[in-house]
Amino acid sequence: MPASSMRSCSPAGQSCDIDGTNALLASYSAGERVRWCLDNLPGPAILSSSFGAQSAVSLHLVLQQKPDIPVVLIDTGYLFPETYRFIDELRSRLDINLKVYRSEFSPAWQEARFGERWQQGQNALSEYNDENKVLPMKRALGELDVGIWFAGLRRSQSDSRSAIKYAECKETHWKIHPLADWTDKDIYDYLKAHNLPYHPLWEKGYISIGDQHTTLPIHAVDSVDQTRFFGIKRECGLHEIGRS
Repeated sequence: MPASSMRSCSPAGQSCDIDGTNALLASYSAGERVRWCLDNLPGPAILSSSFGAQSAVSLHLVLQQKPDIPVVLIDTGYLFPETYRFIDELRSRLDINLKVYRSEFSPAWQEARFGERWQQGQNALSEYNDENKVLPMKRALGELDVGIWFAGLRRSQSDSRSAIKYAECKETHWKIHPLADWTDKDIYDYLKAHNLPYHPLWEKGYISIGDQHTTLPIHAVDSVDQTRFFGIKRECGLHEIGRS
């Protein structure tokens, strides 16, 4: 499949062979998927990371193929102290080219204006997520002129991600999920093989780790979906930007 004329993906998808690309990537290993995308799709490329429970895998995997790739972190200002320390640890260990994006307004300023929006129902929670996650990510995509966005989403993580493709074609970029078909065992085996750590809160029952105020350990809830956003919703909207 020729890489020319792929920089802009039209709404109708005329310039993106989605089915062909996904069929090809399905035949590759995760590392080969990353390599093929870097070689055949128009850049620049980034990797987004929440530095969550198993994020060391996608970081290590992509950095093996492109050590200087910008790694975009969306910092709400409400991450766990353990998460910030985990970021520092992995940044030093893997020599990460970290790019941090935040809301225009600080957490204190937002609370002065709106109060604790995550406690005010679904609409207010969505507004909070838009301001602190979606808009900063959109700014990152624009400022970094992104052509390829790698992300570590997997089908086995939740029902909302069960149909994730290896490749999605957006209006301005490709969204690539090289780990889409990986199981928890695959993640464990990779971490062990490369001597990589889980997030420090993993051992305390936190299997999906975001903001302190909307993250709960698995033993405190009745289902996996309730570990984030009180079960009101599973996704914050960041990975739905420009969904095709």
